[in-house]
Amino acid sequence: MDNTPLLEMKNITKEFPGVKALDNVSFRVTAGEIHCLVGENGAGKSTLMKILSGVYPHGEYDGEILLNGMSQTFGGIRDSEKAGIGIIYQELALVPEMMVYENVFLGHEIKKGALVDWNETIKRATEMLRKVKLEVNPAARVKELGVGKQQLVEIAKALSKDVRLLILDEPTSALNESDVDNLFDLLRDLKSQGVTCVMITHKLKEVMEIADSVTVLRDGKTICTLNARNGEVSEAVLIKHMVGREIDNIYPKREHKRSEEIIFEVKNWYARDPSRDRDILHDAHFQVKKGEIVGFAGLMGAGRTELALSIFGNPEAYQIQGEMFIGGQKKHFTHPRQAIDAGVAYVSEDRKRNGLILIQDVKQNVTLANLREIARRGVVNDNAEINVANEYKSSLNIKTPTIEQKVLNLSGGNQQKVSLAKWLFVKPDILILDEPTRGIDVGAKYEIYTIMNRLVEQGMSIIMISSELPEILGMSDRVYIVSAGEITGELPVEEATQESIMHLATRN
Repeated sequence: MDNTPLLEMKNITKEFPGVKALDNVSFRVTAGEIHCLVGENGAGKSTLMKILSGVYPHGEYDGEILLNGMSQTFGGIRDSEKAGIGIIYQELALVPEMMVYENVFLGHEIKKGALVDWNETIKRATEMLRKVKLEVNPAARVKELGVGKQQLVEIAKALSKDVRLLILDEPTSALNESDVDNLFDLLRDLKSQGVTCVMITHKLKEVMEIADSVTVLRDGKTICTLNARNGEVSEAVLIKHMVGREIDNIYPKREHKRSEEIIFEVKNWYARDPSRDRDILHDAHFQVKKGEIVGFAGLMGAGRTELALSIFGNPEAYQIQGEMFIGGQKKHFTHPRQAIDAGVAYVSEDRKRNGLILIQDVKQNVTLANLREIARRGVVNDNAEINVANEYKSSLNIKTPTIEQKVLNLSGGNQQKVSLAKWLFVKPDILILDEPTRGIDVGAKYEIYTIMNRLVEQGMSIIMISSELPEILGMSDRVYIVSAGEITGELPVEEATQESIMHLATRN
């Protein structure tokens, strides 16, 4: 790795209505390195990369972009691609119904005269797939592939455009550990072939594993650039630069109170998914006591989200058997409205698809699940809606210029707080949190954890589904482990370790 600056972004400033997203940011990437760009949600990482990739064209920002010392004025994405820049977003830009080889050359088809040369397309796509070490039939439809393989197709697509600088925006957010390992091995291979990578991520352990250099943004400003190969980088150092303060314990302290009052219980619970013609839950038994956080751990696909949905009014229309008790009374829900009325709320793992209406504003999303509370004769009381939204904006510290701001313009952490506010407004006794900190940074995580502690201290009970074992161990009073649709163990948090949880999570 030499010290040639492949990329320099100098004094970049970008403003949106009411918000300065980037304030005089400078960013420098050396040729042939893996450079991680980190910062809290809303720090400006994605905005900076959208400027680099031409999504925000020259003229919509102040500052200068240099590639190999030459000034660039990209008018759009195609201009940046011609300069050798490729970007892979968190939401993959593939067409599921199309074949792999069609996706690899989508938008820059290989033609013979006026027609697409399919034989050459298949041949070249196969070469690209070999380059990213993806062994799939190029004629397979993308929808038949798992997320990890789809991401490799995206990288093959970028490489087919002779990319020299590859930008990956939160590339591991939906990957399991095996897929992450494969991705990192590929990035190292690409680096050895002269491809420079910029990776946006909030997962600091991954930064420690993969980065040659790290740049930290905070509040739209460049805080520092650190050399990860000479001991400058540690999780504590990155957290301090990202949030502007030291967080000694990312999991805020809470006294583990031992209530014996069982507020929620499930017995002999079975669920079958008729759409996929398979059983998804088998003979599940668990209970939740008043004022505790019960963690549900397990590998992806173990059935934890399916368990939550089957409890919360069964919106996926699973075939269910078993008994459910709330406060000792037997309950049977056929619709989420019945669960809400019984004091159960569910914060979805996918806030953008299932948790929020992104094109609506903050106040409309906050009141969405409980409009009856602020409506008279079927008409929403605007003043009441404003009061409720402002109350949750304050109590959950939702960072937004105004409650009239559209939710799609908020950072991931603040979107998650709006999703949480929506369900807190139904005033539940039992709150199911499915991956409550997915896709948010360490500072926002700390705020979510603090809110969770406050809620259980007030007597609420929380069921927390999480794929992050440190989060399970740091926040739970008790842990249930799910494997292949079965609850394979229950551990008090004092006895639980990552090793003991993984042993039970891989039992089936």
